[in-house]
Amino acid sequence: MKNIVLYKKLSTELMTRLRQQAQVTCIDDLSADGLARLRDALPGAHGLLGASLRLDAELLDLAPQLEVVSSVSVGIDNYDQDYLTRRGILLTNTPDVLTETTADTGFALILATARRVVELASWVRAGQWRKSIGPAHFGSDVHGKTLGIVGMGRIGEALARRGHFGFGMPILYHSSSPKPEVEQRYGAGYRSLEALLEESDFVCLTLPLTAATTGLIGTRELARMRSEAILINISRGKVVNETALLEALQAGRLRGAGLDVFEREPLPADSPFLRLDNVVATPHIGSATHETREAMARCAVDNLLAALAGQRPANLVNPAALEVVRTTG
Repeated sequence: MKNIVLYKKLSTELMTRLRQQAQVTCIDDLSADGLARLRDALPGAHGLLGASLRLDAELLDLAPQLEVVSSVSVGIDNYDQDYLTRRGILLTNTPDVLTETTADTGFALILATARRVVELASWVRAGQWRKSIGPAHFGSDVHGKTLGIVGMGRIGEALARRGHFGFGMPILYHSSSPKPEVEQRYGAGYRSLEALLEESDFVCLTLPLTAATTGLIGTRELARMRSEAILINISRGKVVNETALLEALQAGRLRGAGLDVFEREPLPADSPFLRLDNVVATPHIGSATHETREAMARCAVDNLLAALAGQRPANLVNPAALEVVRTTG
């Protein structure tokens, strides 16, 4: 039987399935002790399964028998694809199963920031609601406002569907190429990034983190947004220059921001974002529902076992690694 190393807790059902087909080593946490246990287990590992850990060459050089890394995520910025491909190690992820849940999170942030839900709920809890509210506590409408989506993949399209059919929002989008089918379904308009920022009431980021998208939204881009606009980030924290965003929010150049991701996670308790009433900050909950996380884990297990059985996994990120396996195996 082959050896699998898990650095993520799985349900009893999935653990039973894995143990029927492989020897399984579980790393319960990624503290210093957990990382030491992971390093000790890597020399015998044929498969890895987990999330939220950067697997660099220094670490993976300890695993000479490794065949597959199965990530319980859609994002793959924690992995050096070139390194994995050179070694013939398959990398898989879990797209599709988290699309709708993550889009729900994006729209929750749109509504929460526009209607000041977190700020005013805290105000009520603090006993400040002593008379009928006035304009100082009003929010802004969502229905009928323009939704700009940067990154029109699966999640971007799910957001467009919610905005178009649920809230009557005109949809603008920017992506690496036009999407005629999206334009037809949702009446969406393709824009340059600059034009989208200038025309949108809500700008939602749903694109992956790459060398090209790191720092994509900085001082110049934020300056193009309307002063009443709201920025929503459900992609990756490093897509936004946080210093520039803080300055824009503090100066009143943006109405607000809904942020589920940050450059540094967990967000430090002394982060300036937490002192701003016009920021809704959530702890990277994009796919964090019981149903979706179990579906993601199940997908990751399917990918892992298929790869170890010599089959092509359904969600293979680096198909070029298969050629390396064929020529060296």
